[in-house]
Amino acid sequence: MNHLLEVSGISVSFDGFRAINNLSFSIGTAELRAIIGPNGAGKTTFMDIVTGKTRPDEGRVIWGEKSTNLLKLNEAKIARAGIGRKFQRPTVFEDQSVAENLMMALKANRAPWKVLFWRPAPADHARVAALAEQVGLGDSLERKSGELSHGQKQWLEIGMLLAQEPRLLLVDEPAAGMTLAEREQTTALLVDLARSRAVVVVEHDMDFVRRLGCKVTVLHEGSVLAEGSLDHVTSNPKVIEVYLGR
Repeated sequence: MNHLLEVSGISVSFDGFRAINNLSFSIGTAELRAIIGPNGAGKTTFMDIVTGKTRPDEGRVIWGEKSTNLLKLNEAKIARAGIGRKFQRPTVFEDQSVAENLMMALKANRAPWKVLFWRPAPADHARVAALAEQVGLGDSLERKSGELSHGQKQWLEIGMLLAQEPRLLLVDEPAAGMTLAEREQTTALLVDLARSRAVVVVEHDMDFVRRLGCKVTVLHEGSVLAEGSLDHVTSNPKVIEVYLGR
């Protein structure tokens, strides 16, 4: 299997605390993966390292067919290489419509000097409509983003990331604060997106992870504790101890 992202032997310490400890992780070009683990397991730091926000003290992060060393790139270049990250709190422009938010994301995807002279073409409007449809907001193009439900704002933000055509999407706790119907639609969206790209979902909610039906990586104290199906990892005595034995 071809790996899109390969992380090997990374460690990072903050003030003497090892947040990531000899962690290795890989994901294929079209794969859905859930990362779970107790608070402080290193889930956020792991995403920070992959996106260039945090530099590890040791280890390698290799990306794509050309085996690019991501540790040599800054955050902006990593984003342009095809890694998109969605944080837990949605950051949409509330006073702009859904269409305007998506159009801004398309514009931001261009080279800095091109942005100055950029005007949306018919193809851009068509792309915005297609993105909205893809994330379940096809009927809401003209709505102000501030009027959307929490779940819809999350979908809009995923749409804005998709405007950048990422090959890897890192999504932080997408199910938090959603209604049951929204959670079901989010599950379907993430499963669909993973048909054509890699999607990593960091999640606390086991019920949501079960619905995703994908391979699960369990982090504990900055390392991979177990990996496999949810049933496989949750029957692992070490995982049970970490989650339930506290």
